[in-house]
Amino acid sequence: MKIRAAVLYEMGKERPYDKSNPLVIEELELTKPEAGEILVKIKAAGLCHSDLSVIDGNRPRQMPMVLGHEAAAEIVELGPDVKDVKVGDHVVFSFMPICGHCMPCMTARPALCENGAAANNKGVLLGDGMRLYKQQQKIHHHMGVSGFADYAVVSRRSVVAIDKSLPFDIAALFGCAVMTGVGAVINTAKIQLGQTVLITGLGGVGFSALLGALAAGASKVIVADLNKDKLAKAIELGAHEAIDSSEENALEKIRDITNGGVDVGFEFAGVVQALEFTYNATARGGKTVTAGLPHPSKMMQLAPVKLVAEERTLQGSYIGSCIPARDLPAYINLYQSGRMPVEKLMTHKLTLSEVNEGFERLAKGEAIRQVITSF
Repeated sequence: MKIRAAVLYEMGKERPYDKSNPLVIEELELTKPEAGEILVKIKAAGLCHSDLSVIDGNRPRQMPMVLGHEAAAEIVELGPDVKDVKVGDHVVFSFMPICGHCMPCMTARPALCENGAAANNKGVLLGDGMRLYKQQQKIHHHMGVSGFADYAVVSRRSVVAIDKSLPFDIAALFGCAVMTGVGAVINTAKIQLGQTVLITGLGGVGFSALLGALAAGASKVIVADLNKDKLAKAIELGAHEAIDSSEENALEKIRDITNGGVDVGFEFAGVVQALEFTYNATARGGKTVTAGLPHPSKMMQLAPVKLVAEERTLQGSYIGSCIPARDLPAYINLYQSGRMPVEKLMTHKLTLSEVNEGFERLAKGEAIRQVITSF
């Protein structure tokens, strides 16, 4: 079938993106779903910094590629052997396809699925297939999703069925921003009631972590960023303190507020300096969790003696250490009960044709979550 999609042919194009247009909107051929796959109609897709990191070359991927990994959709066709979902079901994507039988999957750590990671790195679906073509040229899949299109063929292992009453534009946010940010708080850090928290980097994931920390019962949530508008927005959403991390005494402020440092620091900026800032803001015995993704060549400096003598923990978090089939319905329930107002993170709704303007806005730091709702 013919579809309309946003294709990236070249990483590292110069900004502004609304002038250089790194994503090309064009007609592609989408082949039918094969065994274990489904055809979905994309209803909403969020613009995430991880997509931007592919566009600017900080996270190299196979080219050409249809981007988009945070999305919600409706199933329109089932491939052979798919029996546990049905046509008409609403789904949210998990950008880590979960095979279910590798060692990480069998030990309840599907975020580290070996087969899913291999497929994502190659730009193919779980099972090694490619379903996107332009004439005879194969087009790669982004994170098993390729959500910047009106239709997609994906692995059944890349979706979670959700409550049909949830609006698609809200549902899309759960596929990355909420899953990663709230998951980092709940699953990776295992926040305990009354702990103090620092969140560095206020994008969609950072703001989701803020909502998750408040819902989990953190006694004090401090946010740090360079953008004063985002700091003000964080206070509006319930943060107790907001710190401009570029200020010379920013670390001292955090230590004064918390009598020595926070119990848990979260870094979502994807910048090494932000990770170092967050690590240094934690107390003795504290934990630092990062879900940021700087360029693979970037390194941080760490004094092992401090790590040991102060019993600190530095831990990575990928897709919020989530088990998507378990966690996404739970997080959606928190939203539906009014305890996690993720709708307040949505700042713009776009058409597919406006995707380059949206990424320029994201690169400028002028948006939290933008969602494509018209394809």
